[in-house]
Amino acid sequence: MINAPLLAPSLLAGDHAHLAASAATVSVLGLKWLHIDIMDGNFVPNLTFGPETISALRRHGNKLFFDTHLMLARPDRYVEAFAHAGANLISIHIEPDYDHAATLARIRALGCQAGIVLNPDTPASAVKHLITSVDLVLVMTVQPGFGGQAFRTDMLPKLTQLATWRTEQNLSFRLEVDGGIDLQTGSNCRSAGADTFVAGTSFFKAADKLAFAACFARL
Repeated sequence: MINAPLLAPSLLAGDHAHLAASAATVSVLGLKWLHIDIMDGNFVPNLTFGPETISALRRHGNKLFFDTHLMLARPDRYVEAFAHAGANLISIHIEPDYDHAATLARIRALGCQAGIVLNPDTPASAVKHLITSVDLVLVMTVQPGFGGQAFRTDMLPKLTQLATWRTEQNLSFRLEVDGGIDLQTGSNCRSAGADTFVAGTSFFKAADKLAFAACFARL
């Protein structure tokens, strides 16, 4: 199945002193998704947001679809907190050792969509057994932890493989990319089968964000 292209600006690249304003910028443009990176300083070498950040954005009236990416050593311990805070989709990494299938089922039981994430050095085969039970597969196109890194072109074959399995099994999960995404790399990812594009630095630094978003809508 080929999904329509969707841009999900990353709050990580917004103004951390004015997160509500950064999220509102996405809403004003008519976009639907906001990507929220949750980092624990353990699974990745950085600290970012927690459930209270999501709750605060909701209290400020933000109604965007919160695409919540848990870069945590034990995401299974926190899915309830993020679901109750207002996440719409919760993605978990395949790399840490915990019960991935049970955690994905728990996310769905909490009323959220569920996603599985692969780091750059993790092969597509690591999640093949889970793709029938997710709404989204996220391929990291940089090493997670910090924004502003260069896109890794060697991730394109991984996207192609996942897109092929999606077609072969008549599945509808969204195929998301995150890391170094701009109009050129986004176009390359689209050709490889991606349909959901996390753009942080390129979005928030764009001189004309509306034109930037319009270009992604045409990929």
